[in-house]
Amino acid sequence: MPMPPSNREARLLRFSVFEVDVAAGELRKNGARIRLQEQPFQVLTALLLNPGQVVTRDELREKIWPVHTFVDFDHSLNTAVNKIRESLGDSASSPRFVETIARRGYRFIAPVEVRADNVTTGVTTSSTVWDEGTRAGAPALHGPDPATEIGLHPELHVPVPRRDLVRGLFGLIQMMYLIFYVSGLAHLRGADRVANRFLPGWRALFIAGAVLVTGAAGIPLRFYLLSAVAFDFRKLGGTFARLFPLILALDQLWAIAPFLLVPQIGVGLAFAATAALLYVPFSERTLVRMAYRRQS
Repeated sequence: MPMPPSNREARLLRFSVFEVDVAAGELRKNGARIRLQEQPFQVLTALLLNPGQVVTRDELREKIWPVHTFVDFDHSLNTAVNKIRESLGDSASSPRFVETIARRGYRFIAPVEVRADNVTTGVTTSSTVWDEGTRAGAPALHGPDPATEIGLHPELHVPVPRRDLVRGLFGLIQMMYLIFYVSGLAHLRGADRVANRFLPGWRALFIAGAVLVTGAAGIPLRFYLLSAVAFDFRKLGGTFARLFPLILALDQLWAIAPFLLVPQIGVGLAFAATAALLYVPFSERTLVRMAYRRQS
């Protein structure tokens, strides 16, 4: 496997908050040792010594699993990569460190700092930040992102969360609105009576009509968003951005729904619930951006 000359004597390889001591065979996070078995460690080292480059499965087989070794190579390699991702808190579906190149091999996509004998030899020239375009083989034309170096989201500059948690929160919000819509339509006559109490005449009729129209339109929209996040639709980021003006208008309108419950909850609690609901569409947008980077 070809390696840059400076990497052949590499002793310490640093990326984000992690450090690999090649000589000691240790992986550390913020100085604390992380247990990683020998073969996963060798695979990780091979990827770190070739940052930004595709390391093929055949190259890994030749380096780590010699010909005379009788093992199920595909299973062993997949297991090793999974253990690496588990140790790094990485994800195959939204990788920060180890990217799978289908039917070819793997690529380490975060910046790597190489040190030999405790002297920094410089950040490897191939350790550029790889954006969505690099998935098609074209490297980004900019250098390492400081946010990526310390494990922050490249757009929002917050610690990168677990995608499953983010997607789950987004799904719960969609379920909340579905319950709003179904409940509003099921109690449409009651909503009309409450509206007539405070806004008699045509204005009460307008509110009842708005509940009917927006509830009927919102149900399929929420089902679409629920199915998109459940099946991990990778273009949800761009789709949600295009739908956001409609979602914002719909959510801001339904934010006043608690006032239809004033007889039961009182004016103060209705104001508090409305204030919280006014923020929800912006939290939806943030959650989507955390889990799905927009693709052009």
